Amino acid sequence: MSTQQKLQYTTPGLDETSAQRVVELLQGRLHAANDLHLTLKHVHWNVVGPHFIAVHEMLDPQVDAVRGFADDLAERIATLGGSPQGTPGSIVDARTWDDYSIGRATTQEHLAALDLVYQGVITTYRDGIKELDDLDLVTQDMFIAQTEQLELFHWFVRAHLEDKGGSLATQGATTEAEAARAAS
Repeated sequence: MSTQQKLQYTTPGLDETSAQRVVELLQGRLHAANDLHLTLKHVHWNVVGPHFIAVHEMLDPQVDAVRGFADDLAERIATLGGSPQGTPGSIVDARTWDDYSIGRATTQEHLAALDLVYQGVITTYRDGIKELDDLDLVTQDMFIAQTEQLELFHWFVRAHLEDKGGSLATQGATTEAEAARAAS
């Protein structure tokens, strides 16, 4: 993903080329965080079944935390001289993933689909962490802290999908629909 904006300035000690790439990485995570918090809220509204209340209540703190990540990412973009893009159209135009595909469904179906969502988000964060090692350790630290929380939330989701032997119901699934079918 590439932003077309020119930075007006950047933070001391960071050259403009590096700052531009860092802003691009931040913008990608901002789109992902905005999309994830809306997806989590969608699941919160559409989950049904015997474990409804447990999952419903588990998701709200995740929504709040991920919204906070988006704010931190946007403020870091501004700190580096960029202009954070947070409109729905900018998310749709720039995202490299499909829209969440599950509507009203059981807790297991939604949690299985969220397993794949979290896998994608965490993988791209980890890719960014590697790249930031040579660009900007301050932003890398932010990515690491957010990844730690995302991995914790992912564990909460996976705990519902794991059998006593440690196998996940979603193992081998490559789409949300496949994962939902496997867990139902």
